[in-house]
Amino acid sequence: MGLLLKIFIPLLGATLAYYFCSAPENFNEEMLRGKRVIVTGASSGIGEQMAYHLARMEAHLLLTARTEARLQKVVERCLELGAASARYISGSMDSPTLPEEVLREAENTWGGLDMLILNHIGQSGFTYFNGDVGQVRRLLETNFVSYVALATAALPMLQESEGSIVVVSSIAGRIAGPFTATYSASKFALDGFFSSLRQELIIDKINVSITLCILGYINT
Repeated sequence: MGLLLKIFIPLLGATLAYYFCSAPENFNEEMLRGKRVIVTGASSGIGEQMAYHLARMEAHLLLTARTEARLQKVVERCLELGAASARYISGSMDSPTLPEEVLREAENTWGGLDMLILNHIGQSGFTYFNGDVGQVRRLLETNFVSYVALATAALPMLQESEGSIVVVSSIAGRIAGPFTATYSASKFALDGFFSSLRQELIIDKINVSITLCILGYINT
């Protein structure tokens, strides 16, 4: 039995690796040409890099983040890279009015929306939970409630365009570990809400896709 496992497990691993690495590539950059895309948390890190990739694919971009000066530079770079158009709205996503403002800008400028990429996060430290319930509420407002608010406001336009919602989450939202209690809670909430919402859209035959991106450790 031990010998069988020693042979079977590596063989299974090799077979799966071959299957996934040799699978046909269905993605085509032209699929995003001219698409109207909102990217939150776009002034740095993952959001900034996604904006640049989308710019190279000639998408229309509306970027949001807290730091206006940084957003201006990202928008300039997006235009240099070939974005069909690029603009920004600065502000903090813990504001109850910002989600509606962002979606109103998309509707007034483009007349609709094709993709909503939710990527922003609030500030949280890597430390023991110190009993600050107020911090839990603040982080949930930014990392979870504002995602729900933006997705809810965007759904009518995305339903019309048969568009997509992309939620950038974390392995901390699947596997809990020490020193990230508040952050991890907000990411678990994203998984629960958007996974459930995806099923409801399928039941109602609403053609809006929801992709939950579970990221591991990153160097940003």
